[in-house]
Amino acid sequence: MNPGIYIHIPFCRSRCSYCDFATGMFEPAAADRYVRALSNEIRDWKQVAPAADVDTIYLGGGTPSLLTSEQIEHILRAVHERFEVAAGAEVTIEMNPGDGEAQQALRAWRELGITRVSFGAQTFDDEGLKQLGRTHTAADIRRTFQDLRAAGFTNINFDLIAGLSGQTLSRWEQNLDEAIALGPEHLSLYLLDVHEGTPLADQIRRGMRAQPDDDLTAEMYRFMIDRVCAAGYEHYEISNFCLPGHEARHNTKYWIGAPYYGFGCSAHSYDGVFQRWSNERDSARYTSLLEDGRSPIVETLALSERDVRAESMFLGLRMMRGLSLRELKARFGADPFAPYQSDLERFGAAGLIEIEGDLIKLTRHGALLSNEVFAAFV
Repeated sequence: MNPGIYIHIPFCRSRCSYCDFATGMFEPAAADRYVRALSNEIRDWKQVAPAADVDTIYLGGGTPSLLTSEQIEHILRAVHERFEVAAGAEVTIEMNPGDGEAQQALRAWRELGITRVSFGAQTFDDEGLKQLGRTHTAADIRRTFQDLRAAGFTNINFDLIAGLSGQTLSRWEQNLDEAIALGPEHLSLYLLDVHEGTPLADQIRRGMRAQPDDDLTAEMYRFMIDRVCAAGYEHYEISNFCLPGHEARHNTKYWIGAPYYGFGCSAHSYDGVFQRWSNERDSARYTSLLEDGRSPIVETLALSERDVRAESMFLGLRMMRGLSLRELKARFGADPFAPYQSDLERFGAAGLIEIEGDLIKLTRHGALLSNEVFAAFV
């Protein structure tokens, strides 16, 4: 399997209330230092000698679209100097609605070889956007989408969140209908997850926001599957939907056990066999390490065959097509599900999984309660 590259850009204009990623406020001088350090990390990288062409590059964050076109070019040039990038590679950049220098920046992205844009719409409700700490409006979402189309982008993803405080099923339906009407090639539809240490968790604890309603959120999940699939999208992963041929190739690597190499603060890597490693989380510390000629890697984890087998099962089950028992047996030399037979029987009786011929997969109900299933393999 070809490896992919993930590049973390940690800068944002504001901190979203639900976010627990490694991000900080955008400052031009800090961003410039970071880009130089990041490019040096890529050029000097010696962890693995890639045997296959890289076929996906993903600039995530944070908000990569806050960087200038020149800074993005500097990073991508470093990638091409260090790696063989396959023809037709999927190159994604994340952005917030309203970012960028309108058509000039978007066209520059196209010229740099960026083929796919993923942007955090989150909701078409302006009040909901304020609640999340977002700096854009619903009008910005619509305008940015049209700008991307005008710039020639034919592979666009929307992120939307269900289960926001005060969000009704009717309002969630309106969100889905607005997204479908615009017609992006890909939709990432997430249920709100409250992480400890985030402003949102603190707001809920202090009674400023309502605790998410699990029953309503479950109803929203079931509804979104029906509505989005009826519009011609394929439900190919627990939270992801696409028009035919537009699966997120980079993100799929995480679920199928392909190798990926992460650059930037907090970035994680996997060699596709038995080793994972991760970088310093703090962006200032990361930058300083590289400026001092030191490695930003702070943790390395050797995986056992049992670890790899378990990860292959619970990550692979995220894919709605399911896991092939035959392929797993060929890879691991035995039935990897044998130690979990009692769990599988329990999940089957509860309607969380089903077996169709050679495939074992989550049911729709199982996708909603997937963490309960995955816990059996951890």
